[in-house]
Formats: sequence, structure tokens, C-alpha cells
Amino acid sequence: MTLGEGPEPLLADALVRIAREVDVCFDTLLPVPGDARDRLYQAMRYAAIGGGKRLRPLLVMAVAGLFGVDRHIAIRVGCAIEAIHVYSLIHDDLPCMDDDALRHGKPTVHVAFDEATAVLAGDALHALAFEILADPALIGDPFTRIELVRTLATASGAAGMAGGQMMDMVAETTSFDLATVTRLQQLKTGALLSAAVEMGAILGRLSAEGRSHLRGYARDIGLAFQIIDDLIDTEGDEAAAGKALRKDEAAGKQTFVSLLGPDRARAQAHMLVDQAIGYLGSHGEEADLLRAIARFIVERDR
Repeated sequence: MTLGEGPEPLLADALVRIAREVDVCFDTLLPVPGDARDRLYQAMRYAAIGGGKRLRPLLVMAVAGLFGVDRHIAIRVGCAIEAIHVYSLIHDDLPCMDDDALRHGKPTVHVAFDEATAVLAGDALHALAFEILADPALIGDPFTRIELVRTLATASGAAGMAGGQMMDMVAETTSFDLATVTRLQQLKTGALLSAAVEMGAILGRLSAEGRSHLRGYARDIGLAFQIIDDLIDTEGDEAAAGKALRKDEAAGKQTFVSLLGPDRARAQAHMLVDQAIGYLGSHGEEADLLRAIARFIVERDR
């Protein structure tokens, strides 16, 4: 399968199903209250429903499924991570950040609504993520709940996604070497992908010591994901991507592609995916979806 050809049947079915389940989940979690907060809820729904690959919830579900976790619980936990991801996109698109007008093929939240509403929608989705995880009606064991909360909080903050976003801003005025770009992307992009895998394992009651192979898988697909993102930004089609491209080059940022060149970058992404799949060697066909996700990461065009 070549880049842009589409996911294999196992993954294609899983992507369709997870998209539907995540949309239903957010629809349930975000009813418009019929009062002065309506615009806020409408903006949250606009951002959270009907867009994106839903890769992070899919990873939670796929890992939790290895251990027989109830799918409803895994989907809810996946929506917590997706709420963080969606909030980060809303804020990334703001004029004070990346100043983007298009996301998932439609106007960004601050364009469709206004900047203040976009800020509040992001803030509220951030809070919603931890409201989901802290709900004892979803997960009765308090130790599991607190481990999930801590994992997502760490991945979201200065030691994770937000820290990577700050490094990305600094990259506009500072020349980074390959090691620093790798660290940036491990935080900005990789942290939430790793959290999704980790949280699936937490739901499965897998010990911290028993998660090392899954952490290796998550680390490698996270870097491969960003390398392909850089390739899409350099070579991709804006209509397929559903967002503005070639902004990193215009901003003078160092990326995997600018540092390695497109051929070496693509080869590195494929090597990382092969390595990630190798980490799943102790699992049988129950891990086929995780293998398919890894392959999809280097085959996508958006």
C-alpha cells in the first residue's frame, strides 16, 4: 500500500467505528444547555464532533482490548484524551499561535465563532477531559482513576504537549539540531500518543514493569507520525490534508525533512514503524489492530 491509498480493511473498519463512537460520546457529554452558555457549548461541539482521525481514542481502545477491557470504558477514556487533543488544536489555531483559518477542512473555531469563545472552548474541553477520568461511575477503582489522571496531566503539561508547543514557538527564532527537534516532537506530538497507549494498559491493569514493550511501540509510532506530518507539510495536498501546509518552511523552522531530506526522513519513519511492530512480538493476532495503526501512520496523506 502506498501513501494516500487508504488504510487496510481491519483498520478502515476500526476508524469508521471509533469515529462514530467518539462523536456519540461527545454528543452525550456536550448537550447545549439552552441558556447563556449556549455559544460555548456550540463551539465545543463544533470542534469535537465530526473531525479528525481519532487516532488517540483508537489507541486506547486497541491496547485496552488486549486485556478484555469493556469497550464503553475504553471509549470514554479515549474521549478524555481526544478532548485534550481538540483543545490543543483550537488554541494552536488562534492568531496568537499558528493563526490558521482551516482545520479538518472547515473554518477554525475562532473563525467560525470568535477568539474569546475559542479560548473558552479550549479551556472547557481541557477541564472536561479530567471530569471524564475522575468519574467514579465510569471507573470504580480510585487508584486506576488517579493513575489515568496523572498520566494525562503529565502528557498535557509543560513536561509534555505544552512544553513541546513552547519549543515549537522558540524554533521560529532558534536553529535546532536533530536531537532537539526529536525532543520537541516527542513532547508536542508523541506525549499524547504515548499517553493513549499507557492509559489503555492502565485500564488493562498491566503493571508498570509489564508496559515497557508498549512504551517502545508508542515512542516509535509517535516519532514516525511526526516525520510523516513533516513530509505532508512539505509535499502534501492542502485539500487532502484539510489544513494549510508548508507553514514550517515559511516560518524557518527546522524539521525532520529539512534536517534529513525527504528520502532519509521517509526511510526513518518506515524503520521506526518496523521497530514499533517488533515490540508487539509477544502478542498474537489480538494485536493486529495495533500493527495496522503503525503501518497506517506512514501511509496516510493527512
